[in-house]
Amino acid sequence: QVVLVESGGGLVQAGGSLRLSCAASGRTLSTYAMGWFRQAPGKEREFVARINRSGSITDYADSVKGRFTISRDNAMNTVSLQMNSLKAEETAVYYCAANPTSSGRDAYRQSGNYEYWGQGTQVTVSS
Repeated sequence: QVVLVESGGGLVQAGGSLRLSCAASGRTLSTYAMGWFRQAPGKEREFVARINRSGSITDYADSVKGRFTISRDNAMNTVSLQMNSLKAEETAVYYCAANPTSSGRDAYRQSGNYEYWGQGTQVTVSS
């Protein structure tokens, strides 16, 4: 069992940056591949980025590629999401997730594939 806690959300103007963090307790985070997802009001939860256990492989949704960076510090048991050039339409609750139960690029992008979830952190981008 692992408990995930996100932080770093807030209000930012369009074009600004935020850095989200996901801290884990209960288990060593290096055991798990990790993902970030987001959910806007009235919309389904969508894939943002994912990272493998060592941090050597990352993948991004096309909409955030080149602007967002996922990273991890296994010694500190944290995963981060650096978000630059934020857009108003990216206002959402952002969630970190751990331990995908199926492998493969498409599977890693499915929210239903992850076993553990944080409570989410609100990101609001004003236009």
